[in-house]
Amino acid sequence: MADEFMENCRYLGLKKLPVNYQTTIDKANKANIGFVEFIYGIVQQEADDRRERAIKYRLKNSKLPQPYKLLEVFDFPFQPKLSKKLIMDLATMEFIKRKESILLIGYCGTGKSHLAQSLGLIACQKGYKVFYTTCAEMLSDLNIGVYEKTLLKRMRKYINPQLLVIDEMGHDRLELEVTKEAHLLFKVIDERYKQSKPLIFTTNVQESDWAEFLGDPITTRAILDRVFHRSIKVEIYGPSYREYQGKLLQEKYKK
Repeated sequence: MADEFMENCRYLGLKKLPVNYQTTIDKANKANIGFVEFIYGIVQQEADDRRERAIKYRLKNSKLPQPYKLLEVFDFPFQPKLSKKLIMDLATMEFIKRKESILLIGYCGTGKSHLAQSLGLIACQKGYKVFYTTCAEMLSDLNIGVYEKTLLKRMRKYINPQLLVIDEMGHDRLELEVTKEAHLLFKVIDERYKQSKPLIFTTNVQESDWAEFLGDPITTRAILDRVFHRSIKVEIYGPSYREYQGKLLQEKYKK
């Protein structure tokens, strides 16, 4: 019976019960619980285990950098001009349901990437398929696709997820070395725009400077039009947290 029980558990895709079934039965006998409560507890354990495994799977496929950035450790008092209420509202993931995007603009070191990655992490935990990339990595990948004639296949990596996080436009000079990157960025943004799929986009490039940065004013206007149309714009023009931590480190060794 034990072998048949184990085989049935494997057939049904139950992971927790085969490992803990004797412990579960012993606890139930000791607590003298009824059949309904007993069955409910088993189902709850399996459901929780499946949810946990699904979250791990989505996180692995998301390519979010590790260690993961947690929203609860973000230093909101350090950026007093940033609305904590707005960020916490975004953390409910209602913007995904409303098919809206998030555009994080501001100075270097102000926490844009931390917030973007934190929201991507929460989206994974809430059941959404997420993919993270830096702008430079994506453009480099798509350019390889152009030369290898695998562009459409590579595009699907950025189009298919329910939420795409494009981080750090303007941080990597590689973006300027890649030829005709504006039209490749447009392809991704336009396709997601047509499918009403949200994205989180972070940049330290001012809106007025995008054309110069991307090198194609016409395509840039088309990108801006789509990015801003359905986006919640979050501006962070405060002090650099990295610079602040650097100063603390220097002060530590001066003592």
